[in-house]
Amino acid sequence: MARFEIGGRLLSADFARPLSIAIPLAFDGPQPSCFDAPPATARPFEAGRFVGDTRAGGSCNCELVTLAPHCNGTHTECVGHVTEERIAVTDCVKGGMVFALVVSIAPVAAASTGEGSDPVPAEGDLLVTAAALQTAAARHVGPAPRALVIRTVQGSADGPLQSYRGAAPAPYLSRQAAAWLVDRGIEHVVLDLPSADRADDGGRLTAHRIFFGLPAGSRRVAEARRPQSSITELAWVPAVIPDGYYLLDLQIPAFQADAAPSRPLLYPVQFE
Repeated sequence: MARFEIGGRLLSADFARPLSIAIPLAFDGPQPSCFDAPPATARPFEAGRFVGDTRAGGSCNCELVTLAPHCNGTHTECVGHVTEERIAVTDCVKGGMVFALVVSIAPVAAASTGEGSDPVPAEGDLLVTAAALQTAAARHVGPAPRALVIRTVQGSADGPLQSYRGAAPAPYLSRQAAAWLVDRGIEHVVLDLPSADRADDGGRLTAHRIFFGLPAGSRRVAEARRPQSSITELAWVPAVIPDGYYLLDLQIPAFQADAAPSRPLLYPVQFE
């Protein structure tokens, strides 16, 4: 058990009971799929007479893994996702526990809200709105979180192993929702969606740029006001995890890349 203080409040958490909100990636089974990317694969490494498969007579198992982090499962990305400079996610996300709030919201039809994006949402597009985030967050009274985990009704209903195809196969953040996250000091956002933006948005990535503090169309990391921020996509928040406050541990391998597969862990906190 750990006891700590945040914003003048005493809290405790049991570090022996983490809750994973990552989608397990089965190389030989069903996987989530985005942007028409090929499935992630794993095959035995072979060198001379060595084969990395004990089932084929090898002395041990050793596999070559091929995947696209942005497309093949839960991943965390940084400002380098949209800049010309190659910025590593592990240089931006230093690790450690982050005070987080989990909220559940229902995306709404773009035509039914005054919120929007760039480009203008098409008929039938669904948005995660600032209004919905504000309403959900207002139900919880506590210290200001640095991370927000957003569970959508769409994500909770259909399961994690979805195939996202087409121009707008899933809800995405409105421009106002991204600005709301910035205004509330949220440095790390976790989504159960394939992208913070519309799949086909003409390359604008409006919500990404707002969240990272980049001007519209900018590809220069020097112009980012929030280079320490991160976006985690394709997470999965089971219904058994209630809304509320947690500690978030974004576990990321030390890839020198703009994104990497990740395993976000949540630790429920108790106020003392």
